[in-house]
Amino acid sequence: MTPPDDFTRAVEAVLFAAETPLTIDAIRAHVGTGDVRAALAQLTADYAGRGIAIVRRGERWQFQTAPDMAHMLRRDREEPRKLSRAGIETLAIIAYHEPVTRAEIEAIRGVQISKGTLDVLMEAGWVKPAGRREMPGRPLMFATTPAFLVHFGLQSRRDLPGIDDLRAAGLLDPVDLAFDRLEDGEDDREDGEVAGKAAG
Repeated sequence: MTPPDDFTRAVEAVLFAAETPLTIDAIRAHVGTGDVRAALAQLTADYAGRGIAIVRRGERWQFQTAPDMAHMLRRDREEPRKLSRAGIETLAIIAYHEPVTRAEIEAIRGVQISKGTLDVLMEAGWVKPAGRREMPGRPLMFATTPAFLVHFGLQSRRDLPGIDDLRAAGLLDPVDLAFDRLEDGEDDREDGEVAGKAAG
């Protein structure tokens, strides 16, 4: 492996010391003039297959433990943050439809959400205010954060699974699917009854 030049080493040092993922501009502010993207590409290749890797999360870069090594670094006593069903649904709606207002989230879910649900997501660092919708009342909009991408291991929102992926993974609620089939069947029966009455 060819030793990196001083500029690439500087980019490596900045990323290694950073407490949070950095944008290209943030890296450039530390290292000065140079091709930051080329340096990142070289470092990404240099670290491929090692115990740590350089990864891109949205428009930010960071060092990360290789996924197959992560289990060795977990603490014996983990305290996972558990979200309520309302929290999970709200986070999913924001991720797939952002930026969205509270009213839009409620329209998609079909029920009102408590203020606490959004507070929990913002405290976790996964959701943030994203300006106001230009309409009467100018309601606040919400969007996901770079921390959301980091936590769920996504490079961008384009990596979110589609409905077919969710169904294949068994993550769609079977009760909801059963209700959908039942409603479809009821619609078919109603159409048949109407046709029968019309024929009679």
